[in-house]
Amino acid sequence: MGTCHCTRCRKLGANVMVFIHRDSLTWRQGRDNIALYQPEAPYKYARCFCKTCGTSLGEILSNEDSFPISAQTLDTDLDIRNRFHEFVSEKPLWYEICDTAEQFEGHPEMS
Repeated sequence: MGTCHCTRCRKLGANVMVFIHRDSLTWRQGRDNIALYQPEAPYKYARCFCKTCGTSLGEILSNEDSFPISAQTLDTDLDIRNRFHEFVSEKPLWYEICDTAEQFEGHPEMS
């Protein structure tokens, strides 16, 4: 789990993300109800959202082996905690980071 503070993620309302492996995702229904927004440069990450309610879903249609989905979309509590904050240089002044997770000016180099 990580929190992105870039202006784009904040505006999408999807800045707390859980990274999942594509092999662990099982579609039961609703895949055809997801829309994909492909941004213009300099942004490169496509974002998905529900066509019915507009909920931001992160990159749930990604073809990558691992990708972020919006933590707010999960109905059950997670047994994990925030691991990092990225793009803290774009964080608004009114927001205070109140955990001890590692902070990065841009994308972290995760292993």
